[in-house]
Amino acid sequence: MTLKDSILGLLIVFLWGINFVVIAWGLEGMPPLLMGACRFLLVALIGSLFIKPPDMPWQWLWAYALTLGFGQFAFLFSAMAFGMPAGLASLVLQSQALFTLLFAALLLKEGITPLQLLAMLIAGFGLYLVGAGASGAAMTFSGFILTLAAAMCWGLGNIVNRTINNRGYQANLGLVIWSAWIPPVPFLLASYYFEGGGAIQEALVNIQFSTIAALLYLAIAATIVGYSLWSYLLGRYPAARISPLTLAVPVVGLAAAAYFLDEVITRQQGLGIALVMFGLLLNLAGRRLMRGVKSLVFSKAHK
Repeated sequence: MTLKDSILGLLIVFLWGINFVVIAWGLEGMPPLLMGACRFLLVALIGSLFIKPPDMPWQWLWAYALTLGFGQFAFLFSAMAFGMPAGLASLVLQSQALFTLLFAALLLKEGITPLQLLAMLIAGFGLYLVGAGASGAAMTFSGFILTLAAAMCWGLGNIVNRTINNRGYQANLGLVIWSAWIPPVPFLLASYYFEGGGAIQEALVNIQFSTIAALLYLAIAATIVGYSLWSYLLGRYPAARISPLTLAVPVVGLAAAAYFLDEVITRQQGLGIALVMFGLLLNLAGRRLMRGVKSLVFSKAHK
């Protein structure tokens, strides 16, 4: 990667890592489901002014919007409203990689290699330690479970994304922007049912500048700018070279949450975090590492 593109990659990691702290700030002045509706409405209103609609049937926009849009963020925002710390949310959400493997095996009939299975077991045990280590910490069990549900929706959305590409369409920034018109509807319906009309009215009438700033960050910086840069890098480099950047997002998320929100983690959760990160890294790069080791052993054996 060039120096400029490397800097852009680091900018993406920073934007998406800080994103979790900004969500926590936004939730201080707005209920989670209403905030989800406002976030996606802003993405659609602003992004559609600059990005062309994707050339694909509308059912794929719905499938993408209801999994990666409504499902993922309804659970994530609710999780953080119900006691999931921002830093740990950034980590647990990365379990989407494990759910993607499971859904690919179940829905696309893709095989799971022994190395991938080992990675899933290591990361899964790490997630167990994170969840079980909540005793005496700020994290709630309901927040942890809701974050896992968000990761499941992300994993299912990855299958939708892959299916879109396999059918000859492009799952690009246009899909992200124009599918954003759909989630505000279920978000508002769910907000009215679970949060109540009174809470919606109060949040909108008494909206604070900090809430507006958080929504603008989530819509413009984290979504439009972040995904624009991501699409740019994917267009210049192989996906295998770009995707490891996402492993740095929880690192930034945990550090930002510690600095801005004074979040702390227990020793057991720290061990769990290390195992989750190792499992995700093994899943991502383990096969290339094994090939490198075999190649090295083979070359030494023939000297």
